[in-house]
Amino acid sequence: MKILNNKVAVITGSARGLGKAIAERYASLGANIVINYSKDKASADEVVSNITAMGVKVIAVQADVSVVADIERLFEEAIKAFGKIDIVVANAGIEMVETPVAEFTESQFDKLFSINTKGAYFTMQQAAKKVENNGRIIYIASSTTAFPIPGMAIYGGSKTTPRYMVDVLSKEIGHKGITVNTIIPFAVDHSGIFADENSYPELRKSLIDSCPMGRLAEVEDVANIAEFFASDLSSFVNGQHLLVNGGANQ
Repeated sequence: MKILNNKVAVITGSARGLGKAIAERYASLGANIVINYSKDKASADEVVSNITAMGVKVIAVQADVSVVADIERLFEEAIKAFGKIDIVVANAGIEMVETPVAEFTESQFDKLFSINTKGAYFTMQQAAKKVENNGRIIYIASSTTAFPIPGMAIYGGSKTTPRYMVDVLSKEIGHKGITVNTIIPFAVDHSGIFADENSYPELRKSLIDSCPMGRLAEVEDVANIAEFFASDLSSFVNGQHLLVNGGANQ
């Protein structure tokens, strides 16, 4: 059933990983899609090809979410192409792990916060201005915002601030029927730092050992919740932060 038929969804950071999975899920449900990428045009073009084959409309817009003017242009291009925006997923982000607080540099701090915090903030700000009444705004956080883990202070910190914005924004625009919610994924296999199955073996083992289900998340696990938050099933779910972590304790 095409539960998102004729909806328009903007997903930041959607050339790969979680963003790609969410974009393709929404397209399979009938939504027209705005793909966003920063540098990897080849991957974005591949996603566009995949979505075009599903019979919906799609465009790809290059925009660096650490630059507010780029975010504004992303939304302008979306409205120019489709006339409206119904769903926004603030997904774009970068990861940095296994770095103790004492070793983080100023440049690393600035890079993480410019993309993960500033980028998410101004993406949701534009969404608050541009999303149609009864629309959906979804922020993709990280389980590090719920479970402090050594080596992830700045990464987790950069993903925590937008969670608070979700709390506030859900109250500021709820009267329009717009819901604002957070998805908090566990570490995701075959994505991000775990795109290579041999990367970070000790961290991978620690995370798997902490999960009663004995595995990391998959992109489809997160796409399932993104589908719920975008659908009418969640029309009275607002200002919530949903862990997608298989019951893990970190």
